[in-house]
Order: sequence, then structure tokens, then C-alpha cells
Amino acid sequence: GVLESSGLIAAGLRLLVLSAPKHLLTFVIVLAGVLSNTASEIGYVLLVPLGGIIFLGAGRHPIAGLAAAFAGVSGGYSANLLLGTVDPLLAGLSEEAARIVDDGYRVNPAANYYFMVVSTFVIATAGTWVTERIVIPRLGAYEGQGDTDAPDVLQELSRIERRGLGYALLAAGVFVAFLLWGTVPADGFLRNPETGGLLRSPFLSGIVAFIFLGGTVVGVAYGAATGAFRNDADVMNGMGKTISTLGTYLVLVFFAAQFVAYFNWTNLGLIMAVKGAETLRSSGLGGIPLMLSFVLLSSFINLFMGSASAKWAIMAPVFVPMFMLLGYTPELTQTAYRIGDSTSNIIAPMMSYFALIVAFFERYDKRSGIGTVVATMLPYTVTFFMCWSVLLVIWMTLGLPVGPGAGLTLAP
Repeated sequence: GVLESSGLIAAGLRLLVLSAPKHLLTFVIVLAGVLSNTASEIGYVLLVPLGGIIFLGAGRHPIAGLAAAFAGVSGGYSANLLLGTVDPLLAGLSEEAARIVDDGYRVNPAANYYFMVVSTFVIATAGTWVTERIVIPRLGAYEGQGDTDAPDVLQELSRIERRGLGYALLAAGVFVAFLLWGTVPADGFLRNPETGGLLRSPFLSGIVAFIFLGGTVVGVAYGAATGAFRNDADVMNGMGKTISTLGTYLVLVFFAAQFVAYFNWTNLGLIMAVKGAETLRSSGLGGIPLMLSFVLLSSFINLFMGSASAKWAIMAPVFVPMFMLLGYTPELTQTAYRIGDSTSNIIAPMMSYFALIVAFFERYDKRSGIGTVVATMLPYTVTFFMCWSVLLVIWMTLGLPVGPGAGLTLAP
């Protein structure tokens, strides 16, 4: 909330995109889209229209710019260099589901972090390829239909905004140095005092608190430098605006908790997991085909149910314990789910911002509608699904952990 209300995220995205060399423009727009999904709706309301404006200014079809940005923001929802608000939520749901089988199992919010980081560059590259090789040639030359007036977001950063970014960078450096001081030395105070490692350490256990502190420190530094925050009341108001949007989330968490609790109380989750595991075991399918099938199932369900957390609240109590009984970790199952959930976001009319994307398309082509958006974005969905599936296969073949302390298989 502090990062967003201070204007730091918007300024950072504008700087990243507007300063990109022309030959890297598409890649930077897709990459910026992926990175923006840590900040709720910023990517949709700022970066997607900005992509169209920048493409138009570069003499390219603006709808291709909209598509590239939308592919990054929504199709790359499960890829990032930073943890977002959805990571702790999904991890919490996975942990509760895992405890149907193992009462003491813990899933940390950074459970998929390693996979997310690599996915960031895979998705940015794949999105660039689709835009340049498929979308732009298919759209052809832009004929100038629709309203093309450029808004203020196309303006270069002001001197005050650049000064604010400098202060924010300095604050971020100090905060990162503090974290390194606590985690890099063998006797660091943020390491596990018993083992000396990072697993089950204060750092990983408190990752949500550190994300909050880091965002607050950097956001306040930027806001103070630009004048967005003149006193503590301004900071509180910024936090309050974000908290006011969490009503739907709180309702969802309440009913999700009841759903998981009823599953535990009735043993339905355990029964379904055992029966499902027996069926899958008798089918003879290996781990890779099973996970790819789960990716496909998640992608299909996402077409009809937009919320990632709402879907996982329903699916986790069944599939997490089921795959645990087959020997696969909740973290791997969550990774497969997130791949499927992301790939079909951009062609799912049930996605909460889909109507807004249609409106952006109509700005440049009055004939645009839901079908136009789906047809434009379908190549991204197919390509993202293929690239992410290949990455998952490689990851599982090499036996790499998907996050800190998050292996692929459970200890026998």
C-alpha cells in the first residue's frame, strides 16, 4: 500500500518502459508486465494502456503493445523477481491442505521463488517472440481507428520523481544490506539458531513481515522525497486505501478456512486423496505426466473461475494431500497449479480485469470485443503453456527445488 500510494511503482514502471531501447521495447514491456503483478491493479490500469501508447508512438500497431503488456501482467502472474501478495495466501492454503496428511507440515510464502525467478525471463522471452512473430504480422498496419490521444503517463519522469527514485534506491540498498547482515554470516541473527541454516529460520518464517518492512521503508523514502508523504498521516492514509480493498479477500479467507476445516472434520479430503492416489498409482503415470495433467486441469478450470486463491481454496484440500500420498511435495503441486492458472488468464472472460482490457482494445479499434481480445491473446496462452510445461519438465528432471527448502519429493 505504501509503495503504491507513494507513486513509486508507477514511476518505476514508466522509467523502465520509457527508457527502453527500441529493439528491446517489446521485451521490456512484457518484463515490466510480469514485474508489475506484485502491485495489485497497477499493471492493468497503468502498464497495459502505456504499452499501446508506446507502440503507437514507435509507429507500430498499438493493439500489439496492449497485448504484450497484458500478456506480461496477467499471463505472467506466477512469474516474478519479487514475492507478491498472492504468495503468502496460496502458501497458507497449501499448508492447511498439507496438514490433512501431515499435521506439522509448513509451507513458506517463498515456496515457489526459484521457479518464479527463472519463469520471469522465460515468459518475457516467450511473450516477445509471440508479439513479434505472430501478433504484429497478423494485425498488419495500423489504420488509425479509435481515440489515440496519449495521456500523461507517456511523459518523461520529472526531476522530483527521479530524485524520489534515487532516495528509494538508497533506502532499498540499506534494507538489503541489513538482510544480508542477518543471513550471509554463518552465525547471522536471521538464520536458524539450531542448525545455522536458512530453513525454518526467522528470515523465512518472517518473510511476509520483511516484505512489509521493505516496502514501507522504500515507499516512505520515495514519498518523502517527492512530497507525496508530508507526515505520518499520509503514510497511514496510503495503507488505509489498500486495506479498504481487502474486504473481498477477508470474506474469501473466512469461507476458505471453513471449507478446509470441514474437509478435515469429515475426513473427505483424506478419503478423496487416498482414493485418488490409489487410482493415479494404478494408472502407471509418472510424476511428470501427472503434473502436466494437473497444469492442464488448472488452466481449464481457470476459464470459468477467475480468482487464483478461490480456486486453490477448493482444489488444494483434494490435490495437495493426493500428490503427497504419491510422494510429491505441496510446493511442487502449488507450482503446477500456478502455471495452469496463469496461462489461461489472458483468454478467460471471467478474469476480473477482462472488461477493462476490452475497453483498451476498443480505444484503437471500435470493432473490438471479447472475441477480438481472446483471438489476439490465444497465441500467448498456447506458447506460455508450452514453454512453462517444458520448464517444469526440465526442473523435475534435474530435481531442482522450486523454492528455499522446497524440494520436489517428500522424504520416505
